[in-house]
Amino acid sequence: MPLDPQAKAILDQLQSMGGPQLHELPVPLARQAMMAMAGMQGAGEDVAHVDNRTIPGPAGDIPVRIYAPAGTKPFPVLVYFHGGGWVLGGLETHDGTCRQLANGARCIVVSVDYRLAPENKFPAAADDCYAAALWASRNAATFGGDPARIAVGGDSAGGNLSAVVALMARDREAPKLRFQLLIYPVTDSACDTSSYRDNAEGYLLTRDAMLWFWNHYARDERDRSNAYAAPLRAETVAATAPALVITAEFDPLRDEGEAYARRLEAAGVPVTLTRYDGMVHGFFGMTMLVDKAKAAMQEAIAALRRAFE
Repeated sequence: MPLDPQAKAILDQLQSMGGPQLHELPVPLARQAMMAMAGMQGAGEDVAHVDNRTIPGPAGDIPVRIYAPAGTKPFPVLVYFHGGGWVLGGLETHDGTCRQLANGARCIVVSVDYRLAPENKFPAAADDCYAAALWASRNAATFGGDPARIAVGGDSAGGNLSAVVALMARDREAPKLRFQLLIYPVTDSACDTSSYRDNAEGYLLTRDAMLWFWNHYARDERDRSNAYAAPLRAETVAATAPALVITAEFDPLRDEGEAYARRLEAAGVPVTLTRYDGMVHGFFGMTMLVDKAKAAMQEAIAALRRAFE
């Protein structure tokens, strides 16, 4: 399909602003630029309660933001990991997404401000995210959550971290996860698929940007081939949580996300794969501007509700 007109309008607007791309900036400026892009979405939905706190992590406290919907406790819990190539992003950039998921899925969302690269290389982000999921399962009752209904989810690098935490939870036999929500996840480090070649430039996320992210996150080829960095390289993905995998047609990460869904299916893991034609990487967070983003959000919400039943 051709590029969706609403997505094209956003790309045209960003191009008209000029200036360097994110990966051409020093990391602090790239982080500021991502914050500015996130601000294009405007204010997020109201939720019943928001609590900013810190939780224990493997290398110090981890900031989290806990969103609670209206209703009767206990609620199921979604532990959410933001995107940004393990280098960019944080609680603020994904505030709107977390609010929509909390209200729509009627669940508590624990958004995790994990350590970023290059200051903290692999496996820092993965270790923080696993620690947050384990904390949420063990402490759910303290914030109105149900410890028997825990899911993980995230977009892009956050989708990567969700898949990784699902592998870690299986390998370490805790926490028991109901679901993994993988939104255009990074699953491999090769950067050599057809979707990388076809969508290398011009569709928000570029091949050069992904190389930049990987070079900041991984220390060496050993890191790049580690299943907790590149989950597509896991010896087996069997016995992990059921999944929804969302991909975008004009996204370098499309093929590896879909390859991961096929591996889950082949391993006997219940999985739904949905490709959103005409969409670009990052569209999931564009619900104020793009109709297919609204549809993807509703699909994610419905999948979470089913998983939490």
